[in-house]
Amino acid sequence: MKPQNIGRTLGIGLRVAGRIAGQCVAAGAQAASNEPASQPASRTAGKVAGRATRSFGRGIGGFLRPFSRVGGILMLEVTGVFFFLFVVVFARFAWITRMDYAHGPNHLRFLVYSGVALVFLYLTVSSFWRARRK
Repeated sequence: MKPQNIGRTLGIGLRVAGRIAGQCVAAGAQAASNEPASQPASRTAGKVAGRATRSFGRGIGGFLRPFSRVGGILMLEVTGVFFFLFVVVFARFAWITRMDYAHGPNHLRFLVYSGVALVFLYLTVSSFWRARRK
C-alpha cells in the first residue's frame, strides 16, 4: 500500500469516526431535552455517554479493520520464518547423524531429528499457505 493511500485511509477513518461521535452526542443531547422530567439528569447523561462510546468504538473498529488483516498476514509470515529456523536446526542435526539411520548407535536420534524437522516444515508451509489465502 502506498504511503499516500495509507494517509488518505487514516484521514477518512478519523473524519468518519469524529462525525459519528458528534452525531451521537448531538442526538443524545436532543433526546435528553425531550425526556420527561421524571428521569434524573445523571441517567440521561449516562445514556448519552453510552451511545457516544458505542459510536466511537464502532468508528475506531472500522478504522482499524484493514490494519488487523495486514497484521494477521504479517504475523503468519513471521511465524512461518520462526518455524523455518527450527527446520534448519533439526535438519542439520539429522544430516550429521544420517549415516546411522539404519543400524548405527544414533538411529533413534536420526529418527527424532527427522521427525521434528518434518513437523516444523509442515508448520512453516501451512503458515505461509494461510497467509497467502488471507
